[in-house]
Amino acid sequence: MIEHVPTSILSEERCHLGEGATYDATTDTAWWFDILEGRLFEAQLASGRIKIHGLSRMASALARIDARRQLIAAEDGFYIRTIADGAMALYCPLEADNPVTRSNDGRVHPSGTFWIGTMGRKAESRAGAIYALRRGEIQRLFPGITIPNAICFSPDGATGYFADTRENTLYRVSVDPHTGLPLGAPEILLHHKGIGGLDGAIVDADGLIWNARWGGGCVDVYSPEGAHLRSIQVPARQSSCPAFVGADLSRLLVTSAWQGMDEAARAADPQAGCTFLLDVAAHGHDEPDVKLEGA
Repeated sequence: MIEHVPTSILSEERCHLGEGATYDATTDTAWWFDILEGRLFEAQLASGRIKIHGLSRMASALARIDARRQLIAAEDGFYIRTIADGAMALYCPLEADNPVTRSNDGRVHPSGTFWIGTMGRKAESRAGAIYALRRGEIQRLFPGITIPNAICFSPDGATGYFADTRENTLYRVSVDPHTGLPLGAPEILLHHKGIGGLDGAIVDADGLIWNARWGGGCVDVYSPEGAHLRSIQVPARQSSCPAFVGADLSRLLVTSAWQGMDEAARAADPQAGCTFLLDVAAHGHDEPDVKLEGA
């Protein structure tokens, strides 16, 4: 059964491909991307004020470095962005010599290590991979992934999760809490069956996995053992990425997309691409800062 919870529109500006939602509790600011249009959204939640920043490149994931700077994963590498003026400087390249791929889903492990996935620009089979950026060094963790998504971590940092949306499979892997690096091979946690596919995800304070279901118009909640617990409606069919936001991290921001929709499909899904706030009766935990060397 799909639950209906109090839901509002945070941003009516429609994203071609909304993704990469995250929240900076120190400034009460939510951030997300429109990957295909090269845009970064900034939302001051208390006032509802929204700014849209042009990036001149596709980008997909963001982490706070400190009060002045962010690290952004883009199509050709990681960039340090100065918040005050939006200036971006390349920190390190990532698959910059591969014109087939771009960055996709990513999140920061509690240790400060940043996991990021790459994928083919046309979702070419097994063209992508998941990497870890730890203290300035990039390590390839899991190759041969078509559409990497659902990168997130247990609150204690001992477990990592990721999905390949093409396979509709969510994986679990043991992780060193101190380094953010995997301790062994991933295992299959669940296969999603039915409408839609596994997209972006986040873990709440109780260790439950909140996964946006692309094509399903909802967020599914799973236990760490893979049991399905809840499905909560999102008023756009292509829901894409969640993040807990607000003073007590009790609201769920969910991005969406109109990618691949013709005029008829967009007319039938009029809020496709909007960004929503859901009151979900749960609590998240603070997103960790990324830790860098030489920054």
